[in-house]
Amino acid sequence: QVQLVESGGGLVQAGGSLRLSCAASGITFSILAMGWYRQAPGKQRELVAAISFGGSTTTYADSVKGRFTISRDNAKNTVYLQMNSLKPEDTAVYYCNADQWHQMGRPRGDWGQGTQVTVSS
Repeated sequence: QVQLVESGGGLVQAGGSLRLSCAASGITFSILAMGWYRQAPGKQRELVAAISFGGSTTTYADSVKGRFTISRDNAKNTVYLQMNSLKPEDTAVYYCNADQWHQMGRPRGDWGQGTQVTVSS
């Protein structure tokens, strides 16, 4: 059974930082790309960042380039999202998911419960 557990969200002031973690189980983590996604109220879920199975390739949404960094630890089956210089528009529920690299835009796996990030101005 696939399980994705996101953590690390919270309330932070604009300009602050948070580090999100996603622990995966029930999948062969090291052969799958991983992605972080977010969904703000009234908006569709969007891809924020993705990382290839070996960690050598990453991609970011334009809105977070230069501020967010995705990384992974295959020994711990965990993917991270370091978020710096946070803005109020980063407020959303953040989710992770796993799939083949070409599916990162629309992953086929089940979603976890997500972790809420709230950035105050």
